[in-house]
Amino acid sequence: MSPSGEGLRNWIRPSCGKAHIFEDGETEYYSSAFSTSLGRLWVMLRCFVSRCLLTNPVAGQTRKMSGGSLAGSQSSLAGKVAIVTASTDGIGLAAAQALGQRGAHVVVSSRRQSNVDKAVALLQSEKIQVTGTTCNVGKSEDRERLVNMTVEHCGGIDILVSNAAVNPFFGNIMDSTAAVWDKILDVNVKAAFLMTQLVVPHMEKRGGGSVVFVSSVAGYQPMQALGPYSVSKTALLGLTRALAPELAQSHIRVNCVAPGVIKTRFSQALWQDEDIVDEFKKQLSIKRVGEPEEIGGVIAFLCSKDASYITGETITVTGGMSCRL
Repeated sequence: MSPSGEGLRNWIRPSCGKAHIFEDGETEYYSSAFSTSLGRLWVMLRCFVSRCLLTNPVAGQTRKMSGGSLAGSQSSLAGKVAIVTASTDGIGLAAAQALGQRGAHVVVSSRRQSNVDKAVALLQSEKIQVTGTTCNVGKSEDRERLVNMTVEHCGGIDILVSNAAVNPFFGNIMDSTAAVWDKILDVNVKAAFLMTQLVVPHMEKRGGGSVVFVSSVAGYQPMQALGPYSVSKTALLGLTRALAPELAQSHIRVNCVAPGVIKTRFSQALWQDEDIVDEFKKQLSIKRVGEPEEIGGVIAFLCSKDASYITGETITVTGGMSCRL
């Protein structure tokens, strides 16, 4: 049964007003008004699910795999240095854990020092080599400081996981403003490229490396309520394909991961309501919402020797969604 209008308002309403969520789990308040009714948003979500997903799902549950179960992988990243942006929560933190469990020294970052401190303490408790610093990837000085600090403290860079993203807008794409587009494209696309541009010379000095962009299933099948965000995630698919042949000459592989609905704060509007989850489950082959560590493991694989002949590719991790261009 679809949630009532009041229930849906409770589902989508930020606790103190209008806000946007970042991939590192932080929230900031945004001045642009949400420009579509919540009832319309529910209809858009249902249309997205029915249009995008499999129509003949396989029944039954799949046993959840924890991040720890992947730590015994034969592929080793010992001696490698990995920068993961927006990595104090959700998929970014899971990626840092997965890389660290395989021996990499991970450099985590967030826009707030308190979040960095918590992530560093957690990773250290798991015996992972970790360095942390604040970084807003939308600011050039922060990007440069992150890269320079990594080289100074760790001796070089082998891996970049570009996870930082923001979505300040829910509604009809025709109601989005220039400010919305500037924010989304600056953080989700432009910063991803500029971070890559900064790390490539350091990877070349190490004889090669690996770049992984975190896109979304919405990059394949845009969701109307998240039009600008979806477009930005589609752009990352193209950026992956554009960079891969050029950087292959420097032995740098470029790949992308497109998660489906994953249980993070960033995507909580899609999974925290039972009616929404039930609607998705009807269409999924694996009858549950994904966990961050299930994305982290795929990212670690793409950075490992096991993926040494893979570049220019996007791996969808969706529980069975059949979304492809």
